[in-house]
Amino acid sequence: MKKEDVKRLFQEFEEYAEIMEGIECWFARDLQKLLGYSQWRNFSNVIEKARISCENSDHPINDHFADVSKTIPMPKGAKKEIDDIILTRYACYLIAQNGDPKKEEIAFAQTYFAIQTRKQEILEDRIELIERLQAREKLRATETELSEIIYERGVDNKGFGRIRSKGDAALFGGYSTMQMKKKIGMPKYRPLADFLPTITIKAKDLVTEITNFNVKKDSSLRGEPNITAEHVKNNTDVRNLLGKSGIKPEDLPPEEDIKKLERKVKSDKKKFMKGAKKFKIPNSSKIT
Repeated sequence: MKKEDVKRLFQEFEEYAEIMEGIECWFARDLQKLLGYSQWRNFSNVIEKARISCENSDHPINDHFADVSKTIPMPKGAKKEIDDIILTRYACYLIAQNGDPKKEEIAFAQTYFAIQTRKQEILEDRIELIERLQAREKLRATETELSEIIYERGVDNKGFGRIRSKGDAALFGGYSTMQMKKKIGMPKYRPLADFLPTITIKAKDLVTEITNFNVKKDSSLRGEPNITAEHVKNNTDVRNLLGKSGIKPEDLPPEEDIKKLERKVKSDKKKFMKGAKKFKIPNSSKIT
């Protein structure tokens, strides 16, 4: 395919894109023309194959293919209502994959939407990674604050460990910290939260925040037994809250070691800085 053809097709695909509720979409009738199909009937068959591919990939069809109708002008001022479909980037990608590979437009679209879909997947994965790292860092800070507060109330580091383990037992349906580590198959010397999914890390942080708040507010909360009872109660309350949404923290699969993710982020940052130096990004004050 010639460079000028690629440039033309790229511009056409970009121009037909619509932003709906923050999501980039294309209308099927427009995509039909972009992909070189003269008859809607033939293009409908391709769309149907794409729907099946979407379902087989465990993606909800309605999230990517939205049936709509629209009115188009006819000769002598008449109007006609026709069926149309709003398609996400992923739906367009599946349509291109199921289209006629001999068509030049299909060959272009397969690459165009594959790149766009991959970019979105990378972005979504990156956001999830950062959210988990931030949640873990927040939990570290909250637990540090709790250990400092209860130290002033007569609880040493070993006592803090026992309080946290009993709190975990309340949150994880009877599993203590060590039992949860064994259950998910993680090293026993590592913090449990380093292998938990984001929602569980945030749940532990919320519990600890509540305990911190109540201990600071109530000067009579002193000693390991009283603070343990407070922390267990808060863990039980948060567990019940999760249970209303059908979430059992002990049944959630473990996530990748948070230390590996931290190293990956640092490595990516170094690569970015190396690239910035290579291309000599100018100082903003010098840009005119």
